Amino acid sequence: MQLNFSIIIPVYNRPQEIDELLASLVSQDFEDNFEVIIVEDGSNVTAESIVKKYTTQLEVHYFFKENSGAGASRNFGMQKASGNYFIILDSDVVLPKNYLNIVKTQLENKYTDAFGGPDAAHENFTPLQKAINYAMTSFLTTGGIRGKKNGIGKFQLRSFNLGMSKTAFEATEGFSSMKTGEDIDLTFRLWEKGFKTQLIAEAFVYHKRRTSLKQFFKQTFSFGIARPILNRKYPESRKLTFWFPSLFILGFDLSLLLLLFGFYELFFLFITYLFILFLDATLKNKSFYVGFLSILTSFTQFLGYGLGFLESLFFKKN
Repeated sequence: MQLNFSIIIPVYNRPQEIDELLASLVSQDFEDNFEVIIVEDGSNVTAESIVKKYTTQLEVHYFFKENSGAGASRNFGMQKASGNYFIILDSDVVLPKNYLNIVKTQLENKYTDAFGGPDAAHENFTPLQKAINYAMTSFLTTGGIRGKKNGIGKFQLRSFNLGMSKTAFEATEGFSSMKTGEDIDLTFRLWEKGFKTQLIAEAFVYHKRRTSLKQFFKQTFSFGIARPILNRKYPESRKLTFWFPSLFILGFDLSLLLLLFGFYELFFLFITYLFILFLDATLKNKSFYVGFLSILTSFTQFLGYGLGFLESLFFKKN
């Protein structure tokens, strides 16, 4: 099968991110032609002038539409695309120069109608961005579900870095109307239609993510909200591990309460776990400061996801 890539990028009020992403596409060590579809999702601050800078270096097409969310914008971009295989990226990623070559080689060797890749922190990221990346990708915090786990089985796609054939898009009609968790929902619908997914571990992107703990909390809270909704929609997807952030927060609160009565053992277990996180993040990032921030970002992630999960589980009906 001859692969013709169309790269779909929705953007909302983030022109600077598009500049960095398009620059990384210009730098790709890739000989085949590919097109880039930028879908401006009703932004107040548009990226149109940024996109125009690259029209002589890339086959790039810019579309402005009313705000409807990232999922609908991705679908819009795929409808406009001329390729037969779509690569969907978030606007806050940057690609290593060999990204497209890795994807093409893997799909030629082991074709699937959809794939996902992991994310990583670039050495130029801020300490907080590195700490957020650690919280989201470390085996000690997420169990490797975002693509760092060896021997992972059927891979659940993540919207910041995924690919899907035109055939699969037409069969599933792309992303649903879900505002969060729409990538996981798409994965299950692909499987129901008989399409296979795979993780291409080497096809990672540098993912800048959120720039403050407050924004990171809001993002992880929405992730927690989505999971029980997905569990109700796809009961076979339920796992006890999804409870971990909520149990962590409840257990930590219990440990503080027990401290008042002179029981230190449970609190000591939590402190030991957080210290292990600190050491692991420090060694991986070669920075004590990033290690310290990783405690804060990991705790923020557990708190956001855990509270969102509990709220959705007990109070949301859809």
